[in-house]
Order: sequence, then C-alpha cells, then structure tokens
Amino acid sequence: MTRYTQPTTFYTEDHEWVTVHNDLATVGITHYAENALGDIVFVELPEVGAEFAPGDDMAVVESVKAASDVYAPIHGKVVEVNGALSDKPETVNESPTEKGWFCVLEIKDGAEIAGLMDEAAYKAYCETL
Repeated sequence: MTRYTQPTTFYTEDHEWVTVHNDLATVGITHYAENALGDIVFVELPEVGAEFAPGDDMAVVESVKAASDVYAPIHGKVVEVNGALSDKPETVNESPTEKGWFCVLEIKDGAEIAGLMDEAAYKAYCETL
C-alpha cells in the first residue's frame, strides 16, 4: 500500500472527495455535488466510532432541492466529524473542499484508494455527465 505522507486528494463517481494523509482520510462532497444540490440547509453527520464499508450511507445532505446520501468512499472508522456543519450547513456550499468537510476516517484498507480517481480523471468524468 502506498503511504501518503503528503495530503493527496481523490474522488468518487458519487462526487465525494477524499484527502488521504498517513492513516487518515478526510471526506466531503465536491463542488459539482454541492452545485447540483443547490442551497444546503441541513447536514446529518455520522457518529464518531461508526465504521463504514465503501458505498455505505455515511451522511445525509439536505438542500432546498432534495436530500442526498453521502457514501463512504473506503472502509474506515469515523474518528472526527465537522460539528460546525450542524450550525452552518451552508458552509458546504461556500467551501466544500476546505471548511465544508464531513468527517475524518481512520483508513482500514488503504489498497481501496487505488480504486478512486485522481483530479484529472474526476474532471474528465464530470465532463461526460
């Protein structure tokens, strides 16, 4: 398994981003996702200690348009959540890849990262939508 000693960001086809650094992965939704959702009015975060497999429903985002699940991109255990989103869910619209992160996972299977897209592949993917 590659060890990411510098923060490295990957993407899923479901429009989650994952920044991997050592044994931790910070997860959020992309600009594409937040833009498609519109004004976000509520975020339901996972519980610290919860464990997820890839594709599991991990969080929920509600906007003026719709509610949408956020899926776990890799196997991991939640070690931190962004509690600020409870009071200011619009942060996801304002800063989805910086201040609008959802949670931090302790990585259980680093080999799964190889199945995620890098930025160039994600941009190319979005152009096909």
